[in-house]
Amino acid sequence: MNSDVQIAGDPLAIPHLLPPVPAHPATVAGFAGLARSLAADRAAWAPLVRYDTTTRWYHRLRTGPGYEVWLLSWVPGQGSGRHDHGASSGVLTVLEGELTEHTETGPRTLTAGAQRVFAPGYVHEVVNDALAPAVSLHVYFPGLTNMPMHPSQATVSGGAAAPSEALAP
Repeated sequence: MNSDVQIAGDPLAIPHLLPPVPAHPATVAGFAGLARSLAADRAAWAPLVRYDTTTRWYHRLRTGPGYEVWLLSWVPGQGSGRHDHGASSGVLTVLEGELTEHTETGPRTLTAGAQRVFAPGYVHEVVNDALAPAVSLHVYFPGLTNMPMHPSQATVSGGAAAPSEALAP
């Protein structure tokens, strides 16, 4: 009796029969997995990290079809300001240290390995409230084109300031 390979031949030799390789992850889980695999490759990202005491440091680590990946560092006290990511969905992964995410439901401490997934329009602020520097990885799909700033919670309850747009991951 002949085997399927003997009858049909090697399926790897017939590329048109193989399922297409996705150009990028197609699901939230796929983007979270991409972030985890990049985070695990410490040798690729750790030598790039810089710490800047005057502003958050960031570096575009990778781009792909319709997405981009950013590496950020945070010295104690640095924060993002309250913002959303426009039309982009995202995955935030803490690589080193500890960050605090502030949302309308309250603060959440994110330690190394923690991930947060968010949809377009998700409003938050990320701050390094710890005493040591932190590093994070951010995947955006589609790539980040705007990052509207929002009034802080204190300003919201006290009045005024309209949101403005800034673009820094």
